[in-house]
Amino acid sequence: MAPSILRMQLQIEFTGLGHVNTYALEDDRGFAVVDPGLPGEASWNMLQERMAAAGIPLHRVHTVIITHSHPDHFGGAGLLAEQSGAQVMASNFFRTWWDPTDTDDELDEAADAADEADHHTGTQRIAGRLTQFGRPTPWGGRTERLPPERVAEIERNREEAFRWFRVPQVSLRVADADRVQLAGREWMGLFTPGHTNDHLCLYDEQEGVLLAGDHVLPNITPHISGLIEDDPLRLYVDSLDRVAALPHLRTILPAHGDVFTDLPKRVDEIKEHHEDRLEHLRQICDATGWASVRQLSERLFAERNWGSMAESETYAHLEHMRHAGGAERRERGGLLEYRIT
Repeated sequence: MAPSILRMQLQIEFTGLGHVNTYALEDDRGFAVVDPGLPGEASWNMLQERMAAAGIPLHRVHTVIITHSHPDHFGGAGLLAEQSGAQVMASNFFRTWWDPTDTDDELDEAADAADEADHHTGTQRIAGRLTQFGRPTPWGGRTERLPPERVAEIERNREEAFRWFRVPQVSLRVADADRVQLAGREWMGLFTPGHTNDHLCLYDEQEGVLLAGDHVLPNITPHISGLIEDDPLRLYVDSLDRVAALPHLRTILPAHGDVFTDLPKRVDEIKEHHEDRLEHLRQICDATGWASVRQLSERLFAERNWGSMAESETYAHLEHMRHAGGAERRERGGLLEYRIT
């Protein structure tokens, strides 16, 4: 893909994207491996096959890098680190919502109840947290809107997946503008919130390479998380502009899709997409008057996409409009409602 960088593409079904790009960065100490896929036997075996084909034995992996806290990126990181003895690198903001430092009493009670019912302990307790479909949202209601068949599928696969899951213990946290040595040269960490609140890109100015994670993808527009405080869409657009302005970029390595070269063009396309979504949402709000996030999301998205992710992105766009003075909100019956001003 670039000097001293290999791609090991792992097939996945979790996101509907078909794969995750796992990158191996070689130096005189061995290899750093970026985003080693989902937890589970099939994913682990595939990673081992890809590493063997690339001539990367486990004992030569010195660092496992996580770009952000989605399971297709961090799910295999803990086991790879355990088996190889590698350190784990992630953003200084990296944490998952089941993090042991989380002080959400309601979440703890739900996890404890799941543990008692399922007799889970240790890592399996994490599995209990990951499959609690009822987490409160900033816009009101709870995230229980996965289709029943999807919930049943996750529950069926939970035991198998989490036999292979280890909690990633991050030993090297990278803050914005921190410098790290990878592939025999210096890289700069870039805090790039929007898709998550802990997203880390890595920039190699010498070779003009950006490890982009899910921040910028070549063919699809990354989801914007409404779980980030304040104005997540503004945070995302600002961080898009920042990476687009990086000098000497020649190679963008995304977590999904093919390698591409023209980052400013792709950033403009993504920003245009969000402007179109904002205009569509303004038209919907104008027609409906006061409406909840769920009601608006079901007008903004096709029915096949209804659910928590659609609501999350709708909320992010509504908050962006509100911060810009183009919408107002109120609380009614425990739900936030919006209308344009």
